[in-house]
Amino acid sequence: MSNQISNTDPLTGVLNRQTFEATLNTLVEQAEKDATPFSLALADLDGFKAINDDLGHQAGDAILVGFADVLKTLGEDAIVCRYGGDEFAVLFPGMEREQAFLKLERVRAEIEHKTEYGHGNYTFKRSTHTSIGVAAYPIDGSDANELFRKADAALYRAKLTGRNKIILAFEERMVPKTVHFTTTQLERLTKLSQERSVSEAILLREAMDDLLIKYMHGFHK
Repeated sequence: MSNQISNTDPLTGVLNRQTFEATLNTLVEQAEKDATPFSLALADLDGFKAINDDLGHQAGDAILVGFADVLKTLGEDAIVCRYGGDEFAVLFPGMEREQAFLKLERVRAEIEHKTEYGHGNYTFKRSTHTSIGVAAYPIDGSDANELFRKADAALYRAKLTGRNKIILAFEERMVPKTVHFTTTQLERLTKLSQERSVSEAILLREAMDDLLIKYMHGFHK
């Protein structure tokens, strides 16, 4: 019983970060021996900080529990873990990323339409979304660190380009280098989006269009 408690997140009941990292390393070792694929997904809640700020931590906890409950419906094909904060990791042993995508799309759609959350005696109504990044062994990475980095980059791209979507790691690699920004540039982009009351995705699209126009202008000179 004590071992089970130490392996799980006390709030949501899914596996904790330490267990996730150990399981990921084990999957990599097994995949190397058996030449079998597996997929890793990283998912978090869009606008979670605003929910905590507006409604308090009790509401935040209820959202996390509700999100974890939806992830648990992935069934025995998936190993669900809470990585930290509102970020969850899901491992799909023996599964290609396209298969994982289809399962995760059902999760994304369910969260999109879910409006009631509760934890204990506390219940409230609030809509939210989830953004998800997916990477697979061995096509996206051959070790745990590389796979996590690829999935995290795909998750970041999902949030940067509109949120409420799933991005596969190979799609992240296809993004032109011109749209990769430094941390300082992204902070400025976020601030500008707030000042103009538009999404970061709109500003990113404007920046890409501007780069394309400049490129085409230079090409025709």
